[in-house]
Amino acid sequence: MDRETDDVLDAVGPRLRALRRARGITLADLATLTGVSESTLSRLESGQRRATLELLLPLARTYDIPLDDLVGAPRTGDPRIHLKPIRRFGMIFVPLSRRPGGMQAFKMIIPGRPEPLEPTPQTHDGFEWLYVLNGRLRLVLGERDLTLPPGEAAEFDTSLPHWLGSADGGVVELLILFGPQGMRAHVRADQPENR
Repeated sequence: MDRETDDVLDAVGPRLRALRRARGITLADLATLTGVSESTLSRLESGQRRATLELLLPLARTYDIPLDDLVGAPRTGDPRIHLKPIRRFGMIFVPLSRRPGGMQAFKMIIPGRPEPLEPTPQTHDGFEWLYVLNGRLRLVLGERDLTLPPGEAAEFDTSLPHWLGSADGGVVELLILFGPQGMRAHVRADQPENR
């Protein structure tokens, strides 16, 4: 092995110990969560045992962090995140999260139009939380027709018919958190009255 690999592996034990302590987990608790014996975990943290993929994978799953972050592997390649926009329903969605399942985050851009679109409310499973960054958002939610300026937020069950568009024909940019049925964002915002 080369010196850089040795340095990375030598730093794994102290990193694992610091991570466990920061999370307030005992060796016994960690052994129960990972299925790795307490003595093996202790030797791994003290540097008496070399890290192997077989030992690191259950630790990465338990701590819910990527394996590279767990071992402190040096970054390689281009560090920039290249987000791939998705075009649907005449709008642009830029995914901001990469975890499958659970809460998903998007930046949504509603292009400007000389003539406003006629609302076509849709329904689907889940909950949505949105925050208006720029522009004026028209949110049709059931029987309500709301206008949200920059800085306002809304949260709703997506099984209620809803539609998002521009209130004045200009471009609208917003952040959206979408969760599956039963998963709601922790941020609560009163729905503003129609303006």
